[in-house]
Amino acid sequence: MVRSKKSNAWNFTPQGNPRGYIQPERLKELWFHTGTRCNLACDFCLEGSNPADKRLGSPTLAEVKPYIDQALQMNIEKFSFTGGEPFLVKEIIEILDYASQYKPVLVLTNGTEPLMKRLDKLSKLTANPYPISLRVSLDHLHPDSHDAHRGEGNFAKAITGLNALHQRGFPVSVARHIQQDENAAEIEQGFKQLFALNGLPEDLPMVAFPDFLVPGALPQVPHISEHCMTRYQSAESREKFMCHSSKMVVKRDGIMKIYACTLVDDDLEYEMGSDLKVSQQQRISMKHHRCYSCFAYGSSCSET
Repeated sequence: MVRSKKSNAWNFTPQGNPRGYIQPERLKELWFHTGTRCNLACDFCLEGSNPADKRLGSPTLAEVKPYIDQALQMNIEKFSFTGGEPFLVKEIIEILDYASQYKPVLVLTNGTEPLMKRLDKLSKLTANPYPISLRVSLDHLHPDSHDAHRGEGNFAKAITGLNALHQRGFPVSVARHIQQDENAAEIEQGFKQLFALNGLPEDLPMVAFPDFLVPGALPQVPHISEHCMTRYQSAESREKFMCHSSKMVVKRDGIMKIYACTLVDDDLEYEMGSDLKVSQQQRISMKHHRCYSCFAYGSSCSET
């Protein structure tokens, strides 16, 4: 059932101005949240994931399959999986096997022990009709900075995971953090050198993200009005917002539910019901503080 009752903040800024919004069109990418359980406990995690976290549950193949099937009827282009750590999910190999029979698949992972334990079984899926790509988190160029938040030794484990995936023929990419006042060109060149030193292609795709803060955070960021969305964004740029062409399915309280995008599952107002076609017709308010990150940085969890 769609959550029809919204707060006043859904439609208006605190100043009383009409809130900016995105009107979705065709669904191109469907994300699945594999639960907030993770083998790591990163202090910055936007999902608040850790080994014991149960805020969002881990889905089964039987729970995921109906959404994959409906998305295929809607001419979906891609399936993507995030967490938590997807490779902790009991049926993740079966889920990825089913999805990659029909469309390309992207999996976000920290590249450490859970991935390595499943690597042999995962490798068998390279024969499937569509490729499975994996994005490994390397927050910072230097191991000490990465491990300060993810735990000692996890930078080296992520590099090992990247290399293992590449050697097995999987398309791989890297997610990194945006630093305040950074020299992006210098950092990207540093990553190229790092990749080359570790036997990886220098031109591995990279996606850079700002700090999205932990679930439930309420930072002071500018509010996005309709005026902002028309003055500072074009019709073309608005189409690049994730909520324009993607949705995410999560398991909350044992029930599969659809959310507007990968960044807003900590706000129940972004719950869009349980039917993909219905959810794709609903206007998405820009009230979440992470919406401002998309507005200001063009952030997207997608690689398309």
